[in-house]
Amino acid sequence: MTAPVTPTVTQTDSVTVRVFTQRFRSTPRGARLARRLALQQLDAWGLPYGGDASDTAALLIAELAANAVTHGRIPGRDFEVCLRLLGATLRVEVSDARGESRPPSPGVPPPAPGALAETGRGMLLVEALADRWEILDRLSVGKTVVAELDLEGATARTG
Repeated sequence: MTAPVTPTVTQTDSVTVRVFTQRFRSTPRGARLARRLALQQLDAWGLPYGGDASDTAALLIAELAANAVTHGRIPGRDFEVCLRLLGATLRVEVSDARGESRPPSPGVPPPAPGALAETGRGMLLVEALADRWEILDRLSVGKTVVAELDLEGATARTG
């Protein structure tokens, strides 16, 4: 008689992926609401409001949402914010309906705004704060700007 075979259980590091997706009206109020709800979600995920990672994420979300309603707006079309917490990486995705209105590609410096200009510095902030960012075409219509933040390094950028 043979002994029963005991299965070997190998424990691996699993990555929990958390996702928050919400559509907002393409208005300044929608952009503010996007930032506020995103920060509440990050707090629920363990990135406390007012912490270094949360503050950096707030700037990224606010800038990308403001760009979506300012440069990516088509009347009657919403914009979408998607947050993905992938282990120690926060991925912020903001989609709008205007694929032809694109910011300069990552690594390409945007045109310098005038000294008194009230706009034109947003993607400079994204470039400085995000560890990686890119522009993706949407399957249907529009574009998605993606910015990733390595949470372990967020303290060094804002502290």
